[in-house]
Amino acid sequence: MKFGILFTSHPDPETEVYPHQAIHERVTREIVEAEELGFDSIWIAEHHFSNRYGIMPDPFAYLSYLAAKTTRIKLGAAVMVVPLHHPMRIVENAAFVDILSEGRFQLGLGSGYRPYEFEGLGVDFDSRRERQAEAVDLILDGFHKKRVNSDGKFFKFKMDESYEIFPQPVQRPHPPFFMGAGTENSMQLAAEKGFGLMQGSLPSIEVLGKNIEFYQKHMKTAPAPLNQNPAFGQFDVVRMVYVAATDAKAKEESEAAITYHMKTFLSGDTAGYLGDVTEKDDASQFAYDNLVDTTIIHGSPDTVIRRIKELEKIGVTSLMLHYPPYYGVQQCLDMLRLFAKEVMPHVQS
Repeated sequence: MKFGILFTSHPDPETEVYPHQAIHERVTREIVEAEELGFDSIWIAEHHFSNRYGIMPDPFAYLSYLAAKTTRIKLGAAVMVVPLHHPMRIVENAAFVDILSEGRFQLGLGSGYRPYEFEGLGVDFDSRRERQAEAVDLILDGFHKKRVNSDGKFFKFKMDESYEIFPQPVQRPHPPFFMGAGTENSMQLAAEKGFGLMQGSLPSIEVLGKNIEFYQKHMKTAPAPLNQNPAFGQFDVVRMVYVAATDAKAKEESEAAITYHMKTFLSGDTAGYLGDVTEKDDASQFAYDNLVDTTIIHGSPDTVIRRIKELEKIGVTSLMLHYPPYYGVQQCLDMLRLFAKEVMPHVQS
């Protein structure tokens, strides 16, 4: 099992007040510490126009900054919201960050699920999946063909014989590509296009197991050269993680913050996204004890190790730790240090 941390740059309203500049300093400190603790990767999530979930308008810019702050840890975008970008800009920037990080970049792509982000950038939300499907083919062509022309529904552009895409990445044929996907259509698309599969923090372990089986069933349909993606066949999952000396201590320290944070996913901001990707459809399923049984990985080191091994058994290859900011800076760092000391040595590959 590999271990990463997903950062949404979500401000703590108590300590990282408007205009929330302090959050970026705090997240940077945690990322530098994550490398020192031996985590395999960190991931940055793109979000716009709201301080209720995350403030990260340009993962490429931030990852370029982080490339100079780190030396070993892999740097990932999870996810770039594809319909909000020109596909060739994603190709160029992905290659550039890969160069700046000396081959440590990983790219996650997704269609987005927050309507206000699309409204603020003047992009139609309802056509996002169709727009993404067209863009994904162009992104893949950008890395495999180096020169791309398009006369599609959403993208029309051309490069004549004198021009091609620069720069080219360090990793070949391109950095590891993942697709954030939760519906059957999107998971099938991920498999057919040779992407690694990335899952969010909400589905239960039973749902994850079914999704892995579905994805693996369709992997054989990926043609060459798409099946040469370094991430093809990998299954990364986000879990809310908290480790403490005992199960009771983990509950005491995290219950209020984690249940509040998870319930925010029931808001109208996600446009029915929950109904597409998780079995949770009412607030009662976000009670702490229910979450511990089905979804989150909270508890003593022994409990957390056991839950991680359950994920290994269903085929998960990488776990992205996630946690809300409400625990406080020191408590988050103490938790990560305990995880690195008491959990990772027993399950990290």
